[in-house]
Amino acid sequence: MSIKKEFISKVPQVEYAATLEEQLEQLKTDELVLRFAASRQRLAEDRYRPAYHYVNPEGNLNDPNGLCYWQGRYHLFYQAYPPEDTRQHWGHAMSDDLVHWTDLPLAIYPGIEDKCFSGSAFVEEDRVIAMYHGTSAGNMVAVADDPLLLNWQKIPGNPVIPSVQEDEKGRPYRVYDPCIWGEEDGYYSLSGTYWQGDIFSDCRMVQHLFFSQDLRRWIYLGPFVEADVFTEPGEDGAVPYFWPIGQEHILVFASHQRGSQYLLGAYDKVHHRFRPRAHGRFNFGGITPGGVHAPSVMPDGEGGLYVIYNINEGRPTEGWNHIMSLPRRLTLGANGELGIEPVAALEELRRDHKSVGQTVLPANQEIVLEGIGGQEVELIVEIDPQEAREVCLNVLRAPDGEEYTAIKFHRQGYLRTRAGGWGQQPQDALVLDTSRSSLLPDVAARPPEMAPFELGDGEKLTLRIFIDRSVVEVFANGKQCLALRVYPEREDSVGVSIRAQGSDAVLRSLDAWQMQTIWS
Repeated sequence: MSIKKEFISKVPQVEYAATLEEQLEQLKTDELVLRFAASRQRLAEDRYRPAYHYVNPEGNLNDPNGLCYWQGRYHLFYQAYPPEDTRQHWGHAMSDDLVHWTDLPLAIYPGIEDKCFSGSAFVEEDRVIAMYHGTSAGNMVAVADDPLLLNWQKIPGNPVIPSVQEDEKGRPYRVYDPCIWGEEDGYYSLSGTYWQGDIFSDCRMVQHLFFSQDLRRWIYLGPFVEADVFTEPGEDGAVPYFWPIGQEHILVFASHQRGSQYLLGAYDKVHHRFRPRAHGRFNFGGITPGGVHAPSVMPDGEGGLYVIYNINEGRPTEGWNHIMSLPRRLTLGANGELGIEPVAALEELRRDHKSVGQTVLPANQEIVLEGIGGQEVELIVEIDPQEAREVCLNVLRAPDGEEYTAIKFHRQGYLRTRAGGWGQQPQDALVLDTSRSSLLPDVAARPPEMAPFELGDGEKLTLRIFIDRSVVEVFANGKQCLALRVYPEREDSVGVSIRAQGSDAVLRSLDAWQMQTIWS
């Protein structure tokens, strides 16, 4: 398939040198890099643009793609919309620690494809392979082997998996945003989509599996996931990432109905089928407004994974929209439970430490924590709920309580349906409620996020809360996480308060840090 004239990008494209020293020198005067820096400086004046979450330098943003580690650096790609050609290209940033980022020129441009949609990266010893969906074409493969992954070459034979094909029974299957990994006998790829019904209605999530020995010729091996009793009708399986974690495997993906989620289970490498035993979500409502959407996932080299998501906007934004979540580390505990923690390098952003010692929380009284708060803050809070049915921490709180974002622990407040749909079990819940976060008239309404969360007998509630202007992310006891966009109107909506409901509780400790920006 030849390059189509109407698909050629209007964005400047450069072939870069082959050595690190030469590339770094070229980037000092690179047209796109200089433009990105000027745009980032202009947009920094927006009070809702985060200080320590990655946000692209210009224009709109969508899915993160191809998170990977190559020659001592982390690389993040993403769907970018350059102003002179607002079709999706792959944007590009690099980091030494997954926290501080450097903008690089666009990586992959449209050519035979109309738009460069999402995909993943697979790192080999001598190159990095990107596999992604090219609209009007199909699933595409490009490779790079230079020090900063600036020069991407699409391999001959693209699209390697055309958009519409049929299996051996004549049933059409869809190909969409793919992931890729390697095994002893060759390469495997998932294309996540839906079948057996209509999306948002009665369809089922499906992951179509393909195999290749040379990246060019791919064989369809059928649906990959067996006995999925977890995902709901109407959900698709977009942007999949399949990796080992601990002694099992995890499939991280997103539906366009309910956002990012995962399946944990056993991978049969003989028959190449995945049978999940557990399911969880990273988003607990719709993907809009302000929800956690698409993931990008890579191994951490220690049996766990790093994951980053895009978080949708919650109100109209001039000149930009989505942001990236904080990078999280996923691990698998001895009990088979997924661990979720922010990456350690975030601690390097801390300054101006303040603390609150042990404090009794009398039932049904809001206690304002004097001197604690801000718009770019990390909080670590340890609470003994005792017999309280609810403990609520309000952040980004106006002095009179007119605006606030509520983070709540509910005792036995969540009814969890058993796998297979029968019976219900009362369970503790973690809640993020943004319904009083803003007085602005153009902020979209969103019901509170409610996530299943079990606090064991005698276990204390430990929250790590990251507030960054227009986003709040909450990590609880290393096993649950909630995130939403927020837009307080008042400049003085920076306070913190705490309340126990029904019975007394105890605030064991609270530590607060102002967080430095990740940009110069």
